[in-house]
Amino acid sequence: MFQKILVAVDNNTEKTEIDRHVFDEAVSLAKAMNAHLMLLHVFYPFDDEFFNPLVVEPHIVHPTLYTETSNQYIKRLEECKQEGVDLLTSLREQAITAGVTAEFTLKAGDAGRMICEVARNWEADLIVVGRRGYRGFSEFLLGSVSNYVLHHAPCSVLTVQGAIHASAAS
Repeated sequence: MFQKILVAVDNNTEKTEIDRHVFDEAVSLAKAMNAHLMLLHVFYPFDDEFFNPLVVEPHIVHPTLYTETSNQYIKRLEECKQEGVDLLTSLREQAITAGVTAEFTLKAGDAGRMICEVARNWEADLIVVGRRGYRGFSEFLLGSVSNYVLHHAPCSVLTVQGAIHASAAS
């Protein structure tokens, strides 16, 4: 039924348990169906620690600030890329050890859009993605990658539920 399964994983320490569960589900499914697994990690270079409003027009404040800020940004970007490659390499090895054919790709950009784009280009039959459990206003404020993927994916989507957050359950 499913021959090509794309699984989106994150490198966020807050979501490690969810991502482990997502990965385990994808590997189990790929093994049961003798499917090929594509591991995907997407990072967004303007998230939290990346974004510094001075990068927009720092030369107005001081010309040398632009160079320093740019160098810091590039260094952090390279660190995040390496962290992503390390994560994906480790997960690929775990999948292979479990008897699943696996490869990986690392992308920068909006997670939901990149997941759908990779699925389309790789011609995935199924996307496996996690869901943090936020609802209502929390989901609106924080965004929902899984919601975006469900509405824009070019194939079937399996959403693996994380723990429901108590404040979001009401």
